Amino acid sequence: MPSFRAISPSPRHSVKPTAVDAAAIHVPVARALVDCGIYCDGTRLPGKYTHAAALDKVRQLESEGKDAFVWVGLHEPDDRQMQAVAEVFDLHELAVEDAVHAHQRPKLERYDNTLFLVLKTVNYIEHDSIAKAREIVETGEIMIFVGKDFVVTVRHGDHSGLAGVRKQLDVSPALLRLGPYAVMHAIADHIVDGYLDVTDLIETDIDAMEENIFSTDRQTDIENIYMVKREVVELRRAVSPLALAMERIFTDHDDLISVELRRYMQDVLDHNTQAADRIASYDDVLSSLVQAALGKVAMQQNTDMRKISAWVAIAAVPTALAGIYGMNFDHMPELHWTWGYPAVLLLMTTVCTLLYRTFRRNNWL
Repeated sequence: MPSFRAISPSPRHSVKPTAVDAAAIHVPVARALVDCGIYCDGTRLPGKYTHAAALDKVRQLESEGKDAFVWVGLHEPDDRQMQAVAEVFDLHELAVEDAVHAHQRPKLERYDNTLFLVLKTVNYIEHDSIAKAREIVETGEIMIFVGKDFVVTVRHGDHSGLAGVRKQLDVSPALLRLGPYAVMHAIADHIVDGYLDVTDLIETDIDAMEENIFSTDRQTDIENIYMVKREVVELRRAVSPLALAMERIFTDHDDLISVELRRYMQDVLDHNTQAADRIASYDDVLSSLVQAALGKVAMQQNTDMRKISAWVAIAAVPTALAGIYGMNFDHMPELHWTWGYPAVLLLMTTVCTLLYRTFRRNNWL
């Protein structure tokens, strides 16, 4: 019989991926990839790149003595897509997990020489009136990974405006020459300016509610106040924690961020503090409006009770007289008098009229 020699399969790591395999690797990332640009000496290079090819190009430019970095923008990537990007840029698994699952508080973390910044985006929902609104503020998230030669932004939500930030940076070579941390500053500055815009719009709603509460000819709806207060609390959770994260830039990470960029970031911190102060004042105003609304409702109830009591007192007079003469005793005063019935009616009318005038004079009716 002919003998057959067993052929052992080659190790998996020795098999080189084909062009089809390589394309399959990048397809999942491409679905979440919004934009990928290479910036060299403050100018964006033409062409389209995958995230891996862009980083290779940047490393090549750096070997030639040029300052370059890549900015990769992702929109709501899943685990597989984010893991593919993390392997290329050597991102820490804990930060990657936060970037995928979102719902994080604003924070700043450092993993070796990579900073991970979480920002909450806010968007004001237009509405005709507070009474018809069910939501005033909606929030999203942006996670930023910043390294020596790369920026990876992960966006959750559809109102971040990152496309506009990238367009502005593309025509600002002086700022881009400061490196990838300039992108982090531009994004943070854009988001914090959005905080100020939203607080201005909410202030208009609060002013309208205040006018409604202190108006004497309008009914007070406390549910609307609680709804706005809930939205302000959500806004505060998005804005206030960012101050602590921004302050850490000046104390813990000065070895990564240049002095010039720290000056820019100080301006962002000032605007964030301004927005946080506004939100805190709105919370206090809304608490006062709740107390004022409750007081107005209590006054309305007291007024209603006084009116009810006055009408009950007026109605008690004819009720008492009718009850007395309805007892059917044989011997009652004026029972057989011809003018007894008209006299009793006149007495009822007179007493009721006097009571009505008295209550009106005392503002009970």
